[in-house]
Amino acid sequence: MKCFSIVCMVLFLLASELSATAQDSGSTTRPRSSVSQETAAKNQEAVQQALTLEQQGKFPEAEAAWLAVVKVQPRNALGFAHLGLLEARQEHYSEAIAHYRKAKALNPAIPQLNLNLGLALFKNGEFAEAAALFERELKTHSQHADDAANTEARRLTILAGMSHYGAHAYAMAIPYLKEAVAADQRNLPLRLTLAHCYLWTKQFDEALAVYKEILAIDPDSAEADMIAGEALDEKGDSDGAVQQFRAAERANPKEPNVHFGLAYLLWEKKRYDEAIPEFKSELENDPRNSQAMIYLGDTYIQQNQFDQAKAVLEAVGESQSRVALLHLDLGIVYAETGDKDAAIRDAAKREFSKAISLDPDNVNAHFRLAKLYQSQGRREEAKAEFAKASSINKKADDGLYKRIAETSAKPDADAKTTRQESSAPNRQ
Repeated sequence: MKCFSIVCMVLFLLASELSATAQDSGSTTRPRSSVSQETAAKNQEAVQQALTLEQQGKFPEAEAAWLAVVKVQPRNALGFAHLGLLEARQEHYSEAIAHYRKAKALNPAIPQLNLNLGLALFKNGEFAEAAALFERELKTHSQHADDAANTEARRLTILAGMSHYGAHAYAMAIPYLKEAVAADQRNLPLRLTLAHCYLWTKQFDEALAVYKEILAIDPDSAEADMIAGEALDEKGDSDGAVQQFRAAERANPKEPNVHFGLAYLLWEKKRYDEAIPEFKSELENDPRNSQAMIYLGDTYIQQNQFDQAKAVLEAVGESQSRVALLHLDLGIVYAETGDKDAAIRDAAKREFSKAISLDPDNVNAHFRLAKLYQSQGRREEAKAEFAKASSINKKADDGLYKRIAETSAKPDADAKTTRQESSAPNRQ
């Protein structure tokens, strides 16, 4: 599901216009005994000029000015903090992080510095480190009782939860997201994210409870219907799951993975004639959905439509080369269509072997490879593969919630479209 967009929406809802500040930074241009008053005055003038350019929105000129400041004053923490700010505004998050870290090493007490560093880490996809920073900041803010501190604590709670979510630490995200939802009862993106966390930690009853809460906010939430469908599927109510996905499809037929989810449920129930158009509908919405392509190919194989399966599976590409089902199905296609063509039969063997290397307990791959050996008169090798197949207990296919999570429910590591973290800094 579109959980990366949820991350973006939550950051937008935060409206966290944070700033590096020059107030009491502790590393401005206070003259040492060895520095003349004239030099100190020039240094302070250079800092003020850089601040003025930044406040005027002349970012290239401001960056050049701050670079000049830190060249002359290599221990000016404020200068590095503002350089980080300017890089972040240009979405150069790696560079921003380097500047923020330099500023922090020189003076960790600069106001908003940890918050800006955390946001840059978050937007750069370094979620675990961002979460640790936000948690540390949250401890300091929660010690105060004034309204401003409470507002900041709520913001940090959301950021800590979303950072754990981005790091796929869903269990760690839940307490923060629950607190954030309690503070903002009608925040739909937060509730959807919390529901996903419950789903991916297999707390299905809790996911369904949040689904009901979402309906009170948005009765036509397709994504909520999908979450409920995934939870019901995991609880063994496959018919209820199908109904929920059909409801999601009616609510928004363009919702990412809505057709794939329904198709997968139908595929599990061996209702292949119904599954095929749903997989195709998903590919109309998202032609690059490789899982939809793989399962569409497999559905064709289940119906012995090997030419159609071959066309779809060979189009999947290298990005999914480590999916055992893809190689198993390609092996089946080649074995079934190769007849006595040695090259094609060898291709089938390679695909079956690849499937086994990726999933050693795949009964079907061992069985198919055994049949291929048998057709080639390689009796001992066939016997060995038949023995392996008979000794393996067939594993259940992964749940729908995992299938969807693998392709689209994880926040994108390239978080450079999120909201920039800083506004113009305060005056000295």
